[in-house]
Amino acid sequence: MKHTFLIAATTLVLACGCSEKQETAQRNTENFCLNTQLKGKIEIQTVKNQTVAENLSLTGNITYNTDDVVQFSSLVSGLITNTYFSLGDYVKKGDVLAEIKSTELNSLQAERKSLEAQLQVANRQLQSVQSMFNDGIASQSELVQANSEVNVLKSSLENVEQNLSLYSASNEKSVFQIKAPVTGYIVSKNVSPGMQIAANDAPLFTISNLSKVWVMVNIYPANLKDIHEGMDVTITTPAYPKQTFNGKITVISQVFDAEEHVLKARIVMDNTDLKLKPGLTADILINKKNNDTKMAAVSAKALIFDNNQNYIMVYKDDCHIERRQINPTVKNRDFLYFESGVSEGEKVIIKNHLLIYEQLKATN
Repeated sequence: MKHTFLIAATTLVLACGCSEKQETAQRNTENFCLNTQLKGKIEIQTVKNQTVAENLSLTGNITYNTDDVVQFSSLVSGLITNTYFSLGDYVKKGDVLAEIKSTELNSLQAERKSLEAQLQVANRQLQSVQSMFNDGIASQSELVQANSEVNVLKSSLENVEQNLSLYSASNEKSVFQIKAPVTGYIVSKNVSPGMQIAANDAPLFTISNLSKVWVMVNIYPANLKDIHEGMDVTITTPAYPKQTFNGKITVISQVFDAEEHVLKARIVMDNTDLKLKPGLTADILINKKNNDTKMAAVSAKALIFDNNQNYIMVYKDDCHIERRQINPTVKNRDFLYFESGVSEGEKVIIKNHLLIYEQLKATN
């Protein structure tokens, strides 16, 4: 009988203790309200039903816009004596980029001097024949012949002058000058002082206007059915991981790359700030919309991950905020989608929600 009384008393005490703890937790939760200062720091978003969009993550790299690239190959053979540019330099059309010492220049200059001397003799001969023709001593055919010789020499001299001009010959330095054919950036350089070059050899340098670049995307066979031209894409690079660049898929190749076993898709990007540099790798995010499916959508910024569980903070009023465990049906970089567990019209805190989460967690 005595033992029975002790067990009953202990049970009563424990029951009272548990009840007091539950009442205290409930009272603390109910007593938590957003003050004016904290409420001013949060952001609340209303849940809406919207079309489900899944993300496909692909890789690629940034390249030049090959429609706006000029590769320069020398028209003459010779020795590079000087260069006046570096890789990445901005150059204007007509800027002198390098100089070539060439035997061809010596030949052209010698030919020009010879033709100039011959032309002087031919002009004097023409004047003499013209004078004799006027006096009736020379015939019409002799005058025509002298005039023809002058014209032939003039034509030959003009041809030599044009070649010297084409090669930008400098009489002062006795070198050919390589001038920038267009305005843009030096994106490749294969020339240096002391290098021997041959006519029409490999390009000495490449100039590109980087105001537009191409992003080449690798599409694997498993993703091919979900990707088509015109799709919106979001691009990030290791150089600017927190900045996104938006574009559209312009062209998808119809032939698989033999080495990489992927299809290549092209995205043409504006690059006015020159942050998209050829050679950089890129991460490409493609939004694949399912137009037949709509679900309640919550901003991905609302997600709180704690102890291997996902939570959101559901706002009802300043004194009633729910810490709700969730399991999204679909999620992408921007949104969480729910078939159940979250309803359209509910309000969710998406900024500074972790502060409130910690305070509510502490009261339970």
